[in-house]
Amino acid sequence: MNINSSTDRISNFQAIMFITNFILGAGILILPKVVTEKVKTPDSWISVILGGVLCILIALLHVKLCQRYPNETFFQFNQKIVGKWIGLFLSLIVIVYYIVLSAFEVRTMVETIGVYLLQGTPMWAIMIPFIWIGLYLILGGINSLARMLEIIFPITAICLLLVLFLGIGIFEIDNIRPVLGSGVKPILKGIMTASSGFSGFEIILFIFVYMKEKKQASKVVLIGLGIPIFFSLMTIIIVVGAFSVDGVLLQTWPVLTYIRSYDIPGLIFERFDSLFIVIWIMQIFTTYTIALFLSALGMAQIFKKRSIRPFLFGIIPIIYIIASVPRNINEMIKMGGMVGNIAFYIFSIIPILLLFISIVRRNIAEEI
Repeated sequence: MNINSSTDRISNFQAIMFITNFILGAGILILPKVVTEKVKTPDSWISVILGGVLCILIALLHVKLCQRYPNETFFQFNQKIVGKWIGLFLSLIVIVYYIVLSAFEVRTMVETIGVYLLQGTPMWAIMIPFIWIGLYLILGGINSLARMLEIIFPITAICLLLVLFLGIGIFEIDNIRPVLGSGVKPILKGIMTASSGFSGFEIILFIFVYMKEKKQASKVVLIGLGIPIFFSLMTIIIVVGAFSVDGVLLQTWPVLTYIRSYDIPGLIFERFDSLFIVIWIMQIFTTYTIALFLSALGMAQIFKKRSIRPFLFGIIPIIYIIASVPRNINEMIKMGGMVGNIAFYIFSIIPILLLFISIVRRNIAEEI
């Protein structure tokens, strides 16, 4: 892929798919657990709403920053704002983050497949095919990646809504009552955790340059973030309503446990957990491929190379090594929490500071 090619442009809908698919990865499978652990009341769904609104506001500031440098990505314009060396340091932090995120998504696929589909299969036998398939896809460029996202999202969206509402019979409204029974303080504790579950909203910093209609970027962000916020809200309400707060805290994968807790006699599929896992693995795969693409794009741009191909092949072994580090599923979940928290702080602080510095510098230049 030539990163400077004028043919690499994406539509508004494809940009929405980038944002939505990047957020809807492995996080939604454990979001009810991690947010409920923080809140410890049935009001965790309120934390999800407030966390989503916070992410939307930050993402809109990202759009304002990108509009000041419409023909460059974050990896390029940060050096113009804070200088070459500080900009290079910031870019390296982001690249390392996306490499670790790629490894986390790969390991999540391995754990999910190993537990629910291919018991006893060696980890490397599951990991290597996924890594290389993602590499093959990205070699086709951002347009190939965008077309894949357009295909996968409707399938996963329909599947998620289907499995959530088919189990509505075990939902108990009393499990999400009383609203604000413990006051506002527990909700505030869960906002940051919920916000980290929407990490991925920052992708506009990197795909803005590829958009055909840049003036519609704010609308793209609102829709692209609104979709995963809606799905996360529905998921946490239904899962907590089915199991109660204490029941959710006992589960490692509360969403998967919910799906396995009911069956619908007479349908083609009486149990939907295996079907859901197969389809959701595709969603995790999309997050992995986007993160891999962004890490290779960043390396190509800071080293001023036209192609991301050599960097892709260099990153692949690093992803495999990092994905092999967690010794069990609990360490993997801790790794995911760490990645989400770091991402939120990186992309809520650094771009806003860059926007502020850019505005100040431009005002000073105009006065001079």
